[in-house]
Amino acid sequence: MNDVPLDVPLSVLDVAPVAAGAGAGEALRHTTELARRTEALGYHRFWVAEHHNMPAIASSAPAVLIAHLAAATSSIRVGSGGVMLPNHPPLVVAEQFGTLEALHPGRVDLGIGRAPGTDQVTALALRRTMEGLSAEAFPQELEDLIAYFDGERRRGTSATPGGGDRPAIWLLGSSGFSARLAGLMGLPFSFAHHFSAANTEPALALYRDSFRPSRWLEKPYAMVAVNTICADSDERAQWLAGPSGLSFLRLRSGRPEPLVSPEEAAAYPYSDLERDFALERQRGQAVGSPETVRRQLADLLARTAADELMLTTMVYDIGDRVRSFELVAEKVVGGLRREG
Repeated sequence: MNDVPLDVPLSVLDVAPVAAGAGAGEALRHTTELARRTEALGYHRFWVAEHHNMPAIASSAPAVLIAHLAAATSSIRVGSGGVMLPNHPPLVVAEQFGTLEALHPGRVDLGIGRAPGTDQVTALALRRTMEGLSAEAFPQELEDLIAYFDGERRRGTSATPGGGDRPAIWLLGSSGFSARLAGLMGLPFSFAHHFSAANTEPALALYRDSFRPSRWLEKPYAMVAVNTICADSDERAQWLAGPSGLSFLRLRSGRPEPLVSPEEAAAYPYSDLERDFALERQRGQAVGSPETVRRQLADLLARTAADELMLTTMVYDIGDRVRSFELVAEKVVGGLRREG
């Protein structure tokens, strides 16, 4: 195996993938099972992502799901990766996550994203107005959100719970905009390497160059989210990766569907262009045997100097999903120790 030590905390990002022929209830039960198992393995935090109008993803209501996951576990940090702030009034987010923090003090992360996490038609249905959906509105909405957590009144209102019940706040991003904003505000930053690998290193450099010490952090803290599928062999891992690649292809072509089986994905008649697209999406990710995944994660860590890695594993079967995290914990890293 590669001699570079993987000595940073490892965490989990999940989207409650919905398998073809199953339903959202089963997907959410599987995510709960995964949260319990990764807690036992020593993973540091378990985040769920907000997406809408996507048949393959059941994590459309992060605050509700986080409440359930926090109650089903006892020590792992739980949070959003992320809540897409353009979709929600800041007061609503402050009260939802203030409630979560009041119920589970010291365990809740609020990862905030700038993108809507969906198409513009669905974003409009969520917000009911175009106001607040532009990038220009995001810094002000973030400022309002933080003010609510500080107990301030905004536009004659205050957040209850909210003031005094503040989760750990992160900014998420896949480009330079949020990277720079996170640096200027002195917030921890999580980069979406799993779908924007080409932008990872420039964005992290911008974050660190822009960083100003704050009440939250004295120095930059960067986490990188990476697609990770670990199996007993490279061939098995590539086989398991087929459904997520096809799902992403269908999403980008405007034909979102639930996650198909590896057999169905292998039988799909890819055009040359589609196959190139699927292969490009896998570039820079971690897919393979424990030896291969260790080499890929060590390379990513060496290139990014990340303070933490967040692994996301979208495969068809929950057994394979759990097994991937087990192999990373037991064979890639050789045992995890959760950071305080």
